[in-house]
Amino acid sequence: MASGEDALHEIENRQSAAFDKVKTLVDRARSAMRQIRHYDQQQVDEAVTAIAWSLYKPKHAEMLARMAVEDTGMGNVESKIIKNTRKTFGTLRDLMRAKTVGMIGENTAKGVVYYGKPVGVVGAVCPSTNPSATPANKAMMAIKGGNAVIIAPSPSGYSTTRTCTELMREEIVKAGHPENLVQILPSPVNKELTQALLEQVDLAVVTGSQNNVRRAMTSGTVAIGVGAGNVPVIIDESADLDDAADKISQSKIFDNATSCSSENSLVILDSVYEKAVEALERAGGWRCSLSEAHSVQSILWVNGKLNREVIAKDASKLADLFRLPNEARNKDFFMVEEGRVSGVGGFADEKLSLVLTLYRARDFTEAQLIAKKILDVKGRGHSVGIHTHNIQNARTLAKNTDVVRVLVNQAHTFGNGGGFNNSLPFTLSMGGGTWAGNSLDNNLNFRCFINVTQLVTTIAEDKPSEEDLFGDYWKKVGK
Repeated sequence: MASGEDALHEIENRQSAAFDKVKTLVDRARSAMRQIRHYDQQQVDEAVTAIAWSLYKPKHAEMLARMAVEDTGMGNVESKIIKNTRKTFGTLRDLMRAKTVGMIGENTAKGVVYYGKPVGVVGAVCPSTNPSATPANKAMMAIKGGNAVIIAPSPSGYSTTRTCTELMREEIVKAGHPENLVQILPSPVNKELTQALLEQVDLAVVTGSQNNVRRAMTSGTVAIGVGAGNVPVIIDESADLDDAADKISQSKIFDNATSCSSENSLVILDSVYEKAVEALERAGGWRCSLSEAHSVQSILWVNGKLNREVIAKDASKLADLFRLPNEARNKDFFMVEEGRVSGVGGFADEKLSLVLTLYRARDFTEAQLIAKKILDVKGRGHSVGIHTHNIQNARTLAKNTDVVRVLVNQAHTFGNGGGFNNSLPFTLSMGGGTWAGNSLDNNLNFRCFINVTQLVTTIAEDKPSEEDLFGDYWKKVGK
């Protein structure tokens, strides 16, 4: 009994210490917010630009990319440099076009004026897959609304995120703004600290671990969590097969498939199946034999859980781990074929690695059904894609599939989180709506970080007659 009581006291002491540490950070954040509460849009935008430049600056983007790969062992430096710069640049573009402070809009016909106001202190839980890009991305959005942000990094990416945070703070001060607009949890980050953060901030924004998302949703704090990815993409008979294969390859291999938007499965119509696979082979794919696929599966999951040794690793290393032929070491990704959709821990599950599952569909109706079954395993609400020249197929897919995004003829990793050739907001956090247990059915964006006050004045009366509203119903069933 005594040992049980001692253990309970130890837990309570850790929770109390975590609460106090986080409270200090929250108090500093609130003080920083008070210092900027009278900022106009230009001043807020300058602080946001400072955050962006701290990561976009070429030497910083490269340094943090290298640190991320060294810290986490995931991804590759070249891709992370692109992620640090492209996402930051695109997000800054979006934010500079938005009004968030003071009067942000007016509808004279409706007699409404809109005023943007901060949501408060934001707790930003960030994943190991993007230990610099995601913290900066969330910090930019939070500060755009006049908020302060406290970052909870992944333990494995802590060194990178801490350095990124230090650079953000230095740049903010250089521009004349309070450094405590951006803070980070102290090391070592643990569940107690993260939980204390979730409970004390005004808004929790969680990307990454679905366990963290669930904890945020039950913390008592207003929370935005995003769902798991597991993107299936359909290739129909009208698609440009080489163009589709090139885009899929570029997207799949980017940062060694760390992105939640990376293609995980392809559903290919039977009439073009072999030609599509040949195009994928030309684009760098290795088509595994049945025995090779069994070997891949035995390594990919251990006791039903994704093997961390394969997550976001280079193709040459994976070829060795999977015990594939020497020729496979020179390929960029690996294709396994599955006759029917398996469950969790099978090839239909999210793989976070350079493994792409192929399914053969008799027709477009079956292709949609296969995609739905894949999403039911994981990723419901997140995204699907289609390569086609038949826009009606794309519209049918969008109508029939419970996802927030349907991308047409695009490299999913580069388009799903915002692109310069589509209208989705730039972000590293994609909501999946209630299908994924999320409150957000959009890409995370500045609107998530402001409250809006509506000033309402009277307008000419807008009251229809009873006949206008009930007339058709009365004609059908009577009064």
